[in-house]
Amino acid sequence: MRHVLFVCNHNAGRSQMAEAFFNRDAPEDLRAESAGSSPGDRVWPAVVEVMAEVGIDLSRKRPRKLVREMQLHADWAVTMGCGDVCPYVPTTVEAWDILDPAGRPIEQVGEIRDSIRSHVGDLLEARIDAIRSDRTAHQLRLEQLLPYLADEFEGVRSDGEIRSCADAILSNFDDAAVRSHVLTLAHRQTRECLREDSCAALAAG
Repeated sequence: MRHVLFVCNHNAGRSQMAEAFFNRDAPEDLRAESAGSSPGDRVWPAVVEVMAEVGIDLSRKRPRKLVREMQLHADWAVTMGCGDVCPYVPTTVEAWDILDPAGRPIEQVGEIRDSIRSHVGDLLEARIDAIRSDRTAHQLRLEQLLPYLADEFEGVRSDGEIRSCADAILSNFDDAAVRSHVLTLAHRQTRECLREDSCAALAAG
C-alpha cells in the first residue's frame, strides 16, 4: 500500500476534494489522506455542495491537523496553492496552483472542483509508477530510527550492521496498509534482532 498526502492550509476545501477524488479513482494499492497546518472547524459548505453534485459526500468529513506521523508515512505529497504558507512535508512533493474556494461563489467553487478532479486524474495517469517506487518515506523512517539504535548498540554492532538491519526490517512495513505504529514496531524488532548472536535480518540480506 502506498499513501499520498494532500496538504493545504485549512483542510476544509482543496485537499479534502483531492483526497475524495483520489480515493474514489485510485487503484486499491494507493490511498490518500489530507490535512492542514491550521485546520478549519468544518469543510466549507460550498465545497460540500459542489462535491455532492458529483456524488461525493463530504458532509461528515472534518478537517485534520497535519502531524509528524502523517508526514513520515506519506510516500508522496501534494501541496495546494498556498505557496510559502503551506507546511513543509519532508517527502516527495509536487505543488498544485489552485485557488482557495473559501468565500468564493458557488460557480467558482465548482470550477475549482473540476480543476482538482483534472489534477488528480493527471496524477493517477502519470505518477502511479513513481508513487509506487519512491523510497523517500522509507528513508525518513530509517533516519528516525538510527540515532536511538546507534546509542544502544555502540561498540556492539557496527554502524553498517545497524543500518542494514533497520533497513531490512523497515522494508517489511513498506506495503503496510496502516503505518501509524511502524516506527515503534520496527524499532522493537530491530533491537531484538541486533541483540541476537546472528541477526536474521542481516542474514536474509
